[in-house]
Amino acid sequence: MDTLSYKTVSLNKATVQKEWIVVDAADQILGRLSSKIALVLRGKHKPGYTPHVDCGDNVIVINAEKIRLTGNKMKGKVYIRHTGYPGGQRFTTAEELMAKHPARMVEKAVKGMLPKNSLGAKLFTNLHVFVGAEHDMIAQQPKVINLDNIR
Repeated sequence: MDTLSYKTVSLNKATVQKEWIVVDAADQILGRLSSKIALVLRGKHKPGYTPHVDCGDNVIVINAEKIRLTGNKMKGKVYIRHTGYPGGQRFTTAEELMAKHPARMVEKAVKGMLPKNSLGAKLFTNLHVFVGAEHDMIAQQPKVINLDNIR
């Protein structure tokens, strides 16, 4: 019996096949889109997924300003940050964040769905969010995909 055919294949940094993917965020719901993007960044859509290796793809998100929130979240959802000084807690609604920095809304949602460790920080660097339909990653020859086809 050939036991080599039963070995589990684990990917490493040298054997990972990374691609560049473009995702259009126009009229997409923020949470549903972010969970699919996090899945692609992590590499869970690939058959050779290895949990401790960055085996995901690089994702370019365009039209970040056209993202949708359901229900009353545009006024009710609050983002909290702290300046580091006593009494320095600051609050921002989703509506205010969308008006000032629409790309940060997608970035915050995706970052919250990635692991909270050094691997998650490395995976987050593979995300590129742009306001508008143009992006400056043309040299990487990204493929446009529909995230509804990824399970």
